[in-house]
Amino acid sequence: MPDADAPGGVPPELVRLRGSIDNIDAALVHLLAERFKCTQQVGRLKAELGLPPSDPAREAVQIARLRALAEEAGLDPVFAEKFLAFIVAEVIRHHEDIAGSTRS
Repeated sequence: MPDADAPGGVPPELVRLRGSIDNIDAALVHLLAERFKCTQQVGRLKAELGLPPSDPAREAVQIARLRALAEEAGLDPVFAEKFLAFIVAEVIRHHEDIAGSTRS
């Protein structure tokens, strides 16, 4: 039964869980920001060394690693792979932009 004292009549347990989710979302955003700072440095280094923006061999290793981590954590490995693919596509786009700006 909803608690009349909870915000909008929402049960306290739901408020608590939503607060946890909000904190996790904030942590994810900060972690992604840190990850992209690192990948920007990788992109600059690759451009300086004339390396391609994409490294399919490393990506395959990372996919296998992430799928294994997901399974260990009880997370759907298919979802984990899709999530990594989304991030990697954005990283490659950044690397292509960096490579293009160093050629100009």
